[in-house]
Amino acid sequence: MATYDLEEQEQIEELKTWWKMHGALISAVIVALSVGVVGWQGWQWWDRTQSTQASQLYGELQRSLVQQDAKRVRLLAGELIDKYSRTAYAGMAAMLSGKVLVDSGDFKSAQAQFGWAAENAKDPGLRDLARLRQAIVLAEDKSYDEALKRLAVPPAPTFKPRYLEVQGDILAAQGKVAEARTAYDEAIKLLPANAGAGAPYREILETKRDSGGAA
Repeated sequence: MATYDLEEQEQIEELKTWWKMHGALISAVIVALSVGVVGWQGWQWWDRTQSTQASQLYGELQRSLVQQDAKRVRLLAGELIDKYSRTAYAGMAAMLSGKVLVDSGDFKSAQAQFGWAAENAKDPGLRDLARLRQAIVLAEDKSYDEALKRLAVPPAPTFKPRYLEVQGDILAAQGKVAEARTAYDEAIKLLPANAGAGAPYREILETKRDSGGAA
């Protein structure tokens, strides 16, 4: 049997006393950390699995789009939105589904798809684009005030001229020619001053401004 000198016995007693006071807390912390690590690893596995499955579905959707199978595009987009809404593929699927619906003339369903992407897409640029397309579809359906509400949400600078252009188109359609001209002018001011790739777009905006509406 092991024997200890007086100093060692005192240290052991101090350790026992300290463990009685703090042992339960330390054990709880260790358990919590272990659970947290396991939970984090589980979440990462789940996230990777979701992304992989969503990627496969999105690939099928793209093939259906090439094959012009509009019904399957809508079905796959619905499945991505329902089951994989946390992935980037859901927002992209909603955009493609919206395009197919526009081509078929179903503006109401199309704007719903664009609206979902505008609220839920993971990429901020895609949300801006979705909001723009939703506004265009709403305007096509004569829902001008609703369209202007979508365009009132500030987009990234790269989208701003296009937002203002569509705003000008809607105002012109409402007969608000002066306000439309102001929107076109603001869009023109945001374009690069030097001639180049943006020159044709500038000409389009100037034509719209001078003619009082969509060219």
